[in-house]
Amino acid sequence: MYRIGIDLGGTNIATGLVTEDGKLLKKISTLTRGERSAEEITIDMAETAFKLIDGENISREEIISIGIGVPGAVDDDNGICVLTANLPYKNFNIAEVFKRYADIPVRLANDANCAALGEAISGAARGRRSVVVVTLGTGVGGGVIMDGKVYAGFNFAGGELGHMVTHKGGRQCGCGRKGCLEAYASATALIKDTREAAENNPDSYLYRICNGDLEKLNGKSAFDGKEAGDKISADVVENYIDELAIGVINYINIFQPEILLLGGGVANQKENLLKPLREKVFKEVYGADFLPRTEIACTVLGNDAGIIGAAML
Repeated sequence: MYRIGIDLGGTNIATGLVTEDGKLLKKISTLTRGERSAEEITIDMAETAFKLIDGENISREEIISIGIGVPGAVDDDNGICVLTANLPYKNFNIAEVFKRYADIPVRLANDANCAALGEAISGAARGRRSVVVVTLGTGVGGGVIMDGKVYAGFNFAGGELGHMVTHKGGRQCGCGRKGCLEAYASATALIKDTREAAENNPDSYLYRICNGDLEKLNGKSAFDGKEAGDKISADVVENYIDELAIGVINYINIFQPEILLLGGGVANQKENLLKPLREKVFKEVYGADFLPRTEIACTVLGNDAGIIGAAML
């Protein structure tokens, strides 16, 4: 028996054939072409999924379920995508479209929650029952796994980890509030702070490596500068990790997960990020001196996590 996992993204739709125990056997990717209607995109998703099944000479009766990770809010009970930020879905019944092709159960979840579930089943958190995954990219996203299941709240909108306010009245966040962690700990925020530091310090390593073209600086630049011994870069990294630590401490205090994983572009720094982060977190987290400690590590599955997690819903 098999499962199908679909990761619906703004640019690509990744579809995978997954075993019952969470092993990804085959995946294919197609363009989302988000200018199309929700109906057209969903038909394309369904046809791609069933082409994958048929192409592997698997009968549709061997498919346990089809899971779809959606970049937005869902109503899993009724198979409806309630809303997405960058795709034309609004109260659209995805499951109904798939039912036209075969009577296979369809499950929906937020894509970040799917990625968290994928890591819990087949990735860095394999075998753990309580997991928090924090993704450091354009924003701060993530997912929460409790007792081996996605925690999504009664309305399936839980797990918005980036929108915890850490600075009252602070930086403007894309969600409309001020002071959200996302405005300080995302890769976007790190790049902004790196460029500001370079602009304000024309004698610094950061300014020199971009020859004054600040757009060339990215989320890796300050870490590289710190490794090269540049104090300005080190200050940027130190401040960034301070901000991230506030969020991580809060997540651990609330959920007390067995493991907390960092993903996204910034997490590519591995121990250059993890070592100082752990030091800061375990100085302040509740019960650090008498409770078993949450492990802090990085994700390992990359883009496959969303496919596997969706399949295992």
